[in-house]
Amino acid sequence: MARRPGSGGHKSGHAQRWTATRVAALPPRSAPYTDPGQVGLQLLVRTKKGGQTSRTWLLRFKWRDEESRIVLGHFPETSLEEARAEARRYRELAAKGIDPRRARPRRRPALSPLPTSSAVADSDVRHSIDFLASEFLERHVRPYRKRPEYVERILAREVLPRWKGRDARTIEPHEVIELLDGIVDRGSRVMANRTAAVLSQMFRFGIHRRIVPTSPVQLLYRPGGKEKPRERTLTDAELAAFLKDPKAATRFERLAHVILLLLLTGQRRGELALARWSDIDFDATTWTIPDEHSKTGRGHVVPLSAWAVREFRALQRLAKRSPYVLPANGGDRPIDPKQLTRSLAKCRKRFERLGIAPFTLHDLRRTCRTGLSRLGVPPHIAERVLNHAQERIAGTYDRFEYLAEKREALEKWARYLEGLKP
Repeated sequence: MARRPGSGGHKSGHAQRWTATRVAALPPRSAPYTDPGQVGLQLLVRTKKGGQTSRTWLLRFKWRDEESRIVLGHFPETSLEEARAEARRYRELAAKGIDPRRARPRRRPALSPLPTSSAVADSDVRHSIDFLASEFLERHVRPYRKRPEYVERILAREVLPRWKGRDARTIEPHEVIELLDGIVDRGSRVMANRTAAVLSQMFRFGIHRRIVPTSPVQLLYRPGGKEKPRERTLTDAELAAFLKDPKAATRFERLAHVILLLLLTGQRRGELALARWSDIDFDATTWTIPDEHSKTGRGHVVPLSAWAVREFRALQRLAKRSPYVLPANGGDRPIDPKQLTRSLAKCRKRFERLGIAPFTLHDLRRTCRTGLSRLGVPPHIAERVLNHAQERIAGTYDRFEYLAEKREALEKWARYLEGLKP
């Protein structure tokens, strides 16, 4: 008598319609059972050490004329209906020309370096998440982003470790939500928002490049919630406590000069970290921030008060022969801006003993801007001191530097700080 299709060669009616009870009763054997209700779905029943029985769902399929199997899960954790649904989904992907093996999530995500475009292209996986990320970086991020390393870091740390090797067309919206929820759950709400933005941009790029047909980023709101703008400014009492003895308030002499310069000029941490001595004109008492060092991509000239000049002179003595204002060890390259933040964090207890609440280096910039307003500096001058982007019309037609007005504003601010010294 011929064997009934789907029986897997086993008697006693195993080709009958499967139910959860029937699946749970199938005895162990070497060959997998075949589900009569779903093409390609199999169940492998084995006896493990200790006499326990394992039941593993398999999907058998052909890919480019080669027969393959992948594991879909284990019964009863993965139910019969769930296994059938997964089997249908993967077979549909295969019918669309998508390798089911590249559609499955990684079991153990691990950090790995970002792929280069050429390396991924050579492996003939045009639709992989690796290829999408590399093309996105090479053709969109690095040419047009002021600081592409930020996007690179998000992809390398938050995205690729989880989806490396996946076919980007198979990533589902719920998987995006799960990834972002994981970032939120570890307490990084802002990073969840940033990652969501990068993913949205990357998949839109993928649609444009025909790497993916649609985007799985379908969020109704920010995963990390609404971000509150920082409002921290140092009070006059806190400023007076610091200005009494800046070197004693910090563990590092150079850090004291850095804090004072950022406070006196209102410029960004990164702009000072990248500054060269060729940017400082002691005769004209100016600091020129080039376009490539400015966050906005448009550099400007910062007038220096006599106090700011003294701080730069002090840093020049510490820098010795380095071309950089804040050299890293060895002096042949600038310091990493994050190192300044770490140095400030190490002084937290010292500041608290002086009655100074925790603050960031960017809070000094906000303190300067707030102080300029209190001193009656017109808003359009105060904003230019900080090199904030102007409104489109004003920024396009008004190219005047306002150097004299900025100098007057910063001189007034320096005199105010001088007055706070005990």
